Amino acid sequence: MISITEEIAVPSPPERVWEIISDPSAVVSCIGGAELGDSHDDGSFDGNLAIRFGGLRVKFAARVSLDLDESAREGRLAARGADGQGATRFSAGATFRVVEGDTPDTSRVFCDGEIKLNGKLAKLIESGAGMVVSRMTKEFTDQLIRKCAATSAEPIAAASPEPVAAVSAEPDTAVSHGVRPDPSRPAGLFARLRAWWARRRSERPGQQTRQTQETRAPSRSRSTSGEALDQGGRR
Repeated sequence: MISITEEIAVPSPPERVWEIISDPSAVVSCIGGAELGDSHDDGSFDGNLAIRFGGLRVKFAARVSLDLDESAREGRLAARGADGQGATRFSAGATFRVVEGDTPDTSRVFCDGEIKLNGKLAKLIESGAGMVVSRMTKEFTDQLIRKCAATSAEPIAAASPEPVAAVSAEPDTAVSHGVRPDPSRPAGLFARLRAWWARRRSERPGQQTRQTQETRAPSRSRSTSGEALDQGGRR
């Protein structure tokens, strides 16, 4: 028989760790050599696990059942199966729970379990079980920490592009027309400012034409008066 007692420290909140550790597909992705198979009507599912004992690589196939207590963040796992050749059979049971860590936003995962082996490879597997369990626990811990960190970062990464696009779209256009936008005002104000500025620009040619006509009018008056004087002088 192989006994397993492990405590894993994870630098993520308990609710985040529970999301991962209560999801069979996420747990399997944290274990090297593990594969998730078909699910069954009773809630159980098939799984495969390849383990290396020294120079020997053994692949086990198992039927796994999982019971979860969401409120307590506790679970119970039971598995039964055999190696690929049917020479060694096993049955396993384990309990796990997630609790708050010693500091805020940290967690501890406790796991206790037993594995019973019968058959040709039982003694070989039991003799190397201690080293294998230690190696697999370390690999699982590293992957669990990465998954929890990646999951907690996703909302921030998804939310960041939206405000950047909203801020950069309007002010650049308004500034290019000589109007400095107020970031506290709604985007509709920028549209009204652009429309007002466009009207001002469209009105300027007419104003310039009227000013030119008004400027030229006295010149024509003076020219006409000069011609009258010249004609009067000639008379």
